[in-house]
Amino acid sequence: MKIALGSDHNGYRMKEELKAFLIEKGHEVTDYGCHSEEAVDYPGVAFAIAEAISQGKQERGIIVCGTGLGVAIAANKYPGIRAATVHDTYTAERAQLSNNAQIITLGAQVIGIESAKKAVEAYLNVTFDPASRSASKVRQITDREKELFGSGKMVEESSRSACS
Repeated sequence: MKIALGSDHNGYRMKEELKAFLIEKGHEVTDYGCHSEEAVDYPGVAFAIAEAISQGKQERGIIVCGTGLGVAIAANKYPGIRAATVHDTYTAERAQLSNNAQIITLGAQVIGIESAKKAVEAYLNVTFDPASRSASKVRQITDREKELFGSGKMVEESSRSACS
């Protein structure tokens, strides 16, 4: 799977460990930064990953900051993008199965690396079912987004369900 990976300085070490983990699992990983522990503002990385996914360049994204919250808020500013902060395998699976999240975010100051690896693996091992009970809820969100902001660069649902 094509994975967009990024972090701010607070998540840099975890991002680097996750990158090695994902490559070992056979994923094609693109690192969107940051590339050191030097302080960097998180919105830029979150925006770059959200844009890459909205353009179909990447299938899913993983972003790490101190809490996972700021990067989720930033990524969710892109029309059609659903980014969810996860802290364990259950929330990671549900981000995909219930919400069709293209991006998960993690807090390096909230969970340890082993829990993060398990959460990432849980997220990547499941696929949203467009015929599920959750599909109508995701559709309601997408429809409202279109009403409020127009279709613009909206990511179509059909491109999401193809990820495995």
